[in-house]
Amino acid sequence: MKKRHFTLEQKLAILKEASENGVSLTLKKHGVFPATYYQWKKKFETMGVEGFSHGMTPGQLKRIRELEKENQLLKEIIVEKELEGKLKDELLKKKFALEKRKNS
Repeated sequence: MKKRHFTLEQKLAILKEASENGVSLTLKKHGVFPATYYQWKKKFETMGVEGFSHGMTPGQLKRIRELEKENQLLKEIIVEKELEGKLKDELLKKKFALEKRKNS
């Protein structure tokens, strides 16, 4: 089966028609799968007309980069804290071992 491509205007018209006349009837009329329809609907609700362009908007890419940097920073902080905790544990073990030797 050949893949159909819909223009932006066709997608918007199908979304509008589905909201007015019912989803199942509209999808059968236009030969659109429900998963495709709901994907279009989600994109339209979250990003508007821009959601239908392929790829991500520059704002989304910028936000992803910011989140990746923040995530990396948090990972480094966690590693530092774990290392610090291990060093403290080792020092405490050594301290108690020395105190046991002195008391023995």
